[in-house]
Amino acid sequence: MPMRLLMISATFPYPPTLGGTQVRTFYLLKHLSQRHAVTLVTQTSPEVSEADVVDLRGYVDKLVCFPKPNPADLKRGTMGKVSRFANFLVTGTPPSTTYLMVPAMQAWIEDWVTSGQCDVITCEHSVNEGFVQPSYRQRVGKVVVDIHSSLYGTLLNQLETGTAEKPWRDRLNLGLMRRYEGQYVKKFSDLVITTEEDRRFFEPIAGQTPLHVVPNGVDLEAFPYRNADPGGHSLVFVGAMDYIANVDTAQYLATEILPPLRQRYPEATLYLVGNKPTEAVQALAQYPGVVVTGRVPSVADYLHRATVGVVPMRIGFGIKNKTLEAMAAGVPVVASDRGLEGLAVDQPQRALRANSTAEYVNAIGQLFDDANLRATLSQRGRELIESTFTWDRAGDAYERVIGTI
Repeated sequence: MPMRLLMISATFPYPPTLGGTQVRTFYLLKHLSQRHAVTLVTQTSPEVSEADVVDLRGYVDKLVCFPKPNPADLKRGTMGKVSRFANFLVTGTPPSTTYLMVPAMQAWIEDWVTSGQCDVITCEHSVNEGFVQPSYRQRVGKVVVDIHSSLYGTLLNQLETGTAEKPWRDRLNLGLMRRYEGQYVKKFSDLVITTEEDRRFFEPIAGQTPLHVVPNGVDLEAFPYRNADPGGHSLVFVGAMDYIANVDTAQYLATEILPPLRQRYPEATLYLVGNKPTEAVQALAQYPGVVVTGRVPSVADYLHRATVGVVPMRIGFGIKNKTLEAMAAGVPVVASDRGLEGLAVDQPQRALRANSTAEYVNAIGQLFDDANLRATLSQRGRELIESTFTWDRAGDAYERVIGTI
């Protein structure tokens, strides 16, 4: 039965190549809009072009845009940080959420909901939960939050692995973040996560609220299976290069994994492919064998040219689009437990698992030396994506959550 859906996303989800949030939001709304009237309310930054707005409007019934707040307007220095922490302490809502609460956007959503313009509301990432009032559950059929991953779990993971940018701050925030997640989930009729592993963070706080696993998918046309194995000794890591988990991974690859690998394979090359490389990522280009590309016209082209795809992520929960896309493109993958979260890759073997520098060097070396192993992982990886991780499957699962199929 066709429904009127209101999707809330402070992240402008187009083009769907700039990061995991954009990719997931775009492909879910694209799927839902095939059978339902989708209204998307979102925020635009200076990086969003008019052409992007026009293109995205073609995928929804109605597109409503508000300017994203300017980070430059935030109070700087110690007093600004103290003020934001105090607000978090008192209100229970973290700065990452309050920062996005544009009053005009809040007012528009309130008017849209109270005037009966929608049957279902979805928040496309938990950061958007602030736009949802508890009373909305009495006004519409379902109010769903597509969480993506636990913010508390991410902080805990960073502290446990020693990868937190500011450990003292994150230790202060850890308990507050757990309290925050326990509070906001009460506003929703359904909670959506991407992997079973994230369930352990939300089952204790979900109460009677249904908890659904809806994994990510791959656009198989955008990531076709490669025509041939290029051989050689090249590695590729893909991701938005201004995201802390990807920056940490890029640094780990360039400074810890690649040097010992090049002792065995002097021509080994690492391609760091992704939008918005930070200064820290750009600086990695000075290391022998490291290429920092920035944004590229086709990620699939870089995947097809790589001998091995590497996803040695140490932090960040949730299913990884970068892993799915590499497997879809036919690239044999070496990845960490974090990089392989939500994927059944061990029996039969569809990727190589590694969690230490020595394990990465050995696993990558195996693939460099063994064309048959590369071919096996390539074929099995693609089969897994085709059978389990397409956006049509994910979209159907999401529709079941919101009660339309």
